[in-house]
Amino acid sequence: MKPFDARLLRLLPGARRPVLALGAIGVAQGVAAIVQAFAVAAVVVAVARHTALWGPLGLLAAVLVVRALLTGATELVSSWAGTEVSAGLRTLLLRTWLARSADQRPEPAAAQTLATQGATSVETYVARYLPALVAAAVLPVLAVVTLAFVDLWSALIVVLTLPLLPVFAALIGKATADASDRRWRAMAALAGHFLDMMRGLPTLSAYGRASRQSATIREVSQRHRTATVATLKLAFLSSAALELLATISVALVAVSVGIRLTWGSIELGPGLAAILLAPEAYWPIRRVGQEFHAAADGARALDDILTATTPTPTPTPADWSPTDTPTPTDRSDADTPTRPEMTSRRGWEARLEDVAYRYPGTGRDVLRDLTLRVPRGLTVVTGPSGTGKTTALELLCGLREPTTGQASPIASHLVTQRPFLTAGSIRSNLTLAGDATDHRLWSALRQVGLEDLVRRLPDGLGTPLGDDGFGLSAGQRARLGVARALLSSAPLVALDEPTAHLDPTSTALIDDVVLSLARDRAVVVVTHRPSLVAHADQHVTLSPVAQEVAR
Repeated sequence: MKPFDARLLRLLPGARRPVLALGAIGVAQGVAAIVQAFAVAAVVVAVARHTALWGPLGLLAAVLVVRALLTGATELVSSWAGTEVSAGLRTLLLRTWLARSADQRPEPAAAQTLATQGATSVETYVARYLPALVAAAVLPVLAVVTLAFVDLWSALIVVLTLPLLPVFAALIGKATADASDRRWRAMAALAGHFLDMMRGLPTLSAYGRASRQSATIREVSQRHRTATVATLKLAFLSSAALELLATISVALVAVSVGIRLTWGSIELGPGLAAILLAPEAYWPIRRVGQEFHAAADGARALDDILTATTPTPTPTPADWSPTDTPTPTDRSDADTPTRPEMTSRRGWEARLEDVAYRYPGTGRDVLRDLTLRVPRGLTVVTGPSGTGKTTALELLCGLREPTTGQASPIASHLVTQRPFLTAGSIRSNLTLAGDATDHRLWSALRQVGLEDLVRRLPDGLGTPLGDDGFGLSAGQRARLGVARALLSSAPLVALDEPTAHLDPTSTALIDDVVLSLARDRAVVVVTHRPSLVAHADQHVTLSPVAQEVAR
């Protein structure tokens, strides 16, 4: 685990200004600390020798004001930097995952932990640990150089004892990193168990298994609690060890100066300045050790996020060249990545050629030897449950990559069985596919039979929906997803069981929408109902053993 990872500035340009500002303030604070030591020494000497106090007191007051302003500026900039970096990393992480196929994304529980708690924990790393790290890199050097001019013996003591603190801090940091790693794994396991249990809570309750899962959550929570307490113990012990080592080192400087003051080999002013400067050399390193414990989770999360978002070179398919027509961008229920390979020299046609697909971690192919081309018009996919119909759609849309064979997806809009709806207004949910005027929004709602319902709502298109479309029925959510597809400009529209939750009247409306989309675009529909088969330009029947195409 690096103290500072340069990938942060390379992958997140927005972090450069706040991080550089923290560095500049750290240098200024180091200089102010050195000046303060001389100011305090001058005041003490003036009192001891009964000389004028106004000059030294004025200098000390000015330095204290400057340090107070710099401390306030550090808090403000640290807060700004923490928020900027955390938000930027979360955005970068989500964009990276959305640009990858489903097989290249992490497990949902691990992804949720990293994108929420992980990105949030980076704030502490940036806001507290990085300023301490800058101070530790600047202030000890300034203190030692200044001490060399003030009192060479004190500087020699500091030079000999100062390296012990980074060595101890590194040893303690390694143990802390291991403890934090165990705690992070425990937290990810807890998040995964809790998320799975919440999703399946109705089923668990129906079968009387909820109490057993509660015991499992309790056990995982106890492991997380134990790992957290172990990390805290290590933090307290390491802080005490660094504090003791720094105190002994400063005491050596103070004793040395005191003995020489008694012998008269050093003046009072330089001696006091040396005693006051010595702690400034040790304090930043002690603070780094303390802040590292608070920021250990953030450092681990930062490394995971930067590793996950670092671009890796990908081979360019043989049938693509930079002169080909660029793929338009579209946002859908399941966002389709717009990678260069999604544009084919053969035109706007999604293809699967001798494709087999096996879910990661399983030993059975869901699809095998599937060849399918989806040109403009209507393609209907039917077949028993479990034959890979949904998987075939995801392969056509580029959301998954085949285990064997070749997939040539194009930019698409996928309407899933449970359309993705955010906790926002109806307008914002409809315009996820791209900006559109209110006239177009009302037209799309009219075609799916939702216009009257939305017009009766208090705020019309501005009516807020709850998370996952809370406030709408399953059928209304499905029709809202189809309305969003109408507003999309993607050349391929894929619909997975769009009429599964609809009554006969609504089903007829959606059938008309699908046929209208198929007039100028490629449309592929997975369905168990035969109502669209008669109008299909291509009918694909999938079975667990073989796939065949009937025209």
